[in-house]
Amino acid sequence: MPERSIGAARLRVGVLASGRGSNLRALVVATRASGVRADVVVVVSDRADADALAYARVEGIPAVHLDPRQHPTREAHDKALIGVLDEHRVGLVCLAGYMRILTPELVRHFAGRLLNVHPALLPAFPGLHAQRQALDHGVRVTGATVHFVDEGVDTGPIVLQAAVPVEPGDTEERLAARILAEEHRIYPEAVRLFAEGRLAIHGRTVRIAPGAPAPPAKETP
Repeated sequence: MPERSIGAARLRVGVLASGRGSNLRALVVATRASGVRADVVVVVSDRADADALAYARVEGIPAVHLDPRQHPTREAHDKALIGVLDEHRVGLVCLAGYMRILTPELVRHFAGRLLNVHPALLPAFPGLHAQRQALDHGVRVTGATVHFVDEGVDTGPIVLQAAVPVEPGDTEERLAARILAEEHRIYPEAVRLFAEGRLAIHGRTVRIAPGAPAPPAKETP
């Protein structure tokens, strides 16, 4: 696959979420409180009662419930989803606990512009219940991964990872909470890198270009 640069001067982000939307909150806080050149411009959920939609409305972000029952097939639903995201001129789509499997059409439409965060150090423990898988396998270290989405299940090129030690006596819930804290840290960072045009996919590798050096400090007269 040829190398391609990714990003935009001012990034419009669409977030897909099915539940509480804690990663959505982390993205909104980061884009509003830091120098990230991005804005969350729409939140879409397959569930009308998703906390993510309620949060978006409070924050003044367009919130769209796209009911799968109103579409005869997954393909029809995702075609409508593409329409919503394109209507809001989204340059990057972020999955934040979105519990539907995306169709190939949607993945291809947003190829290189579709990110997900997963609670494991991929390629280990893809799919559901990653924390339980880590505990069942007795690993000493797991973590979180931000990756580009392809047509497989958690198989896309990796952008950032963070390691989380598994502590003696860990439960699934305790481990998940510590991993989630790392998700909240590395997901906004991945969006920042994308917005700055510093990510490039080359085969299965994501290359991160160095950032501009900080301006020199002004001398005090």
